Amino acid sequence: MFNVHFKAAKGMFFDRVNITNKADKQTMKALSKFGAFVRQTSRRSIRKRKASSRPGQPPSSHTGILKQFIFFGYDSNRRSVVIGPVNKSRKATGIPEALEYGGRVRISHGAAKGKTTTIEARPYMGPAFDEELDKVSKLWRNSINH
Repeated sequence: MFNVHFKAAKGMFFDRVNITNKADKQTMKALSKFGAFVRQTSRRSIRKRKASSRPGQPPSSHTGILKQFIFFGYDSNRRSVVIGPVNKSRKATGIPEALEYGGRVRISHGAAKGKTTTIEARPYMGPAFDEELDKVSKLWRNSINH
């Protein structure tokens, strides 16, 4: 008889490990979707054209490389998502950051090799993040069910 009451009482408490595991899985799922949305929006904002974009507008992509190397990844230790360009070229050191925030970069190829130039900000990640931010709460809504 004690076991019957014990089992019934046990069912009235939270299964913390199960809930935590489910919450972690849903956090990863929601933030990964958010990362994909931001990546897609940022890529879509970058137009392929020969002319440079105006400062304050998303950058132009002359070769398509910037768009190709925008990724996202879920960091399970921090329970966060990292979204942005991955620098795959030694020639483009610091350029993705300078495009987003503005700054000085050293040119490492071509006729101007070794010279430093200033790039005015042409944000593409921040605006994409802001545009998709309202979707986060919708991604979590009803994510943990019994």
